[in-house]
Amino acid sequence: MLETSARLLRLLSLLQAHREWSGPDLADRLGVSARTVRRDVDRLRELGYPVNASPGTGGGYQLGAGAELPPLLLDDEEAVAVAVGLRTAAGQGVEGIGETSVRALAKLEQVLPDRLRRRVGALNAFTVPMLRGPGPDAVDPAVLTELAHLCRDAERLRFEYRGHDGTPSRRTVEPHRLVCSERRWYLVAWDLGREDWRTFRVDRIAPRPPHGPRFVPREPPAEDLAAYVSRGVSTRAYASHAVVRLLAPVEEAAERISPTAGTLEPEGPHSCLLRTGAASLDVMVIHVMLLGFDFEVLEPAGLIDAVRTAHDRLARSLARAAASPPRTPDGAGRTPATPNGSGAAS
Repeated sequence: MLETSARLLRLLSLLQAHREWSGPDLADRLGVSARTVRRDVDRLRELGYPVNASPGTGGGYQLGAGAELPPLLLDDEEAVAVAVGLRTAAGQGVEGIGETSVRALAKLEQVLPDRLRRRVGALNAFTVPMLRGPGPDAVDPAVLTELAHLCRDAERLRFEYRGHDGTPSRRTVEPHRLVCSERRWYLVAWDLGREDWRTFRVDRIAPRPPHGPRFVPREPPAEDLAAYVSRGVSTRAYASHAVVRLLAPVEEAAERISPTAGTLEPEGPHSCLLRTGAASLDVMVIHVMLLGFDFEVLEPAGLIDAVRTAHDRLARSLARAAASPPRTPDGAGRTPATPNGSGAAS
């Protein structure tokens, strides 16, 4: 059986790691009686930890939000994982997160034991981050937090939205989930004015409180919301859509094609399907060519014509290049030199 002080720390760690525990579950984890659990919970409350208890057979204990942030108890791997996350947080498209991450990392390193400080120090010393700057699409962390709270509490959101062409509009939605790609944050929500699901870029959202009232969450538009958003931003948002068979394994294709550029479906060990979109079929040809894979157009038929047109245009360009005399660096044409180097006909 754990000693009292160690048991209190273990109890606090369990409460921090789980949304709600029943009394018997805590007693079983700690190897004590339910009565001892109740006494230990009372001791935590005396120390200032807001432990909430709900009565009844379905009740249990839950660590509530207090006036001050309580100390976090992390095991070795959790502490290193948090340090790694803070180290790379500046590249996640959230405005101002770099500075706050550095401050949080400094506090964490200050209390780490030597064995972990050496591991984190080695990571920092021998890692060169190549992080994207804040840019115009960086997200205000206050807006991100506000949207997350509204999703959690199922409250309607009112905001002004700036479209891709800069046109503003007023929206009232039922927010469902936030989805983060490698470059941007998106909000999936039920648009009350359009009576349909919509995906909004968070950097274009300007909340306009008051929000509410609460709503009953709807069935989401897809089980895999990441794939749903990927299809929306890579395909549905464009005028032209296509399905292309790439002659490469899906794992290899995924290394070059981001979720915002198209969605991939495995087809076999040596091929996969790409669903993507573009402003026009001519642009689609360039988009697919730049992927660097051999491919076969499945749909639409018009894309095959666009590929054929691009092929003919390239062939004519190569033919003209082969028929033209070589050019000097200054762009002037020059007759090929004869074997004696004079450049004149004998």
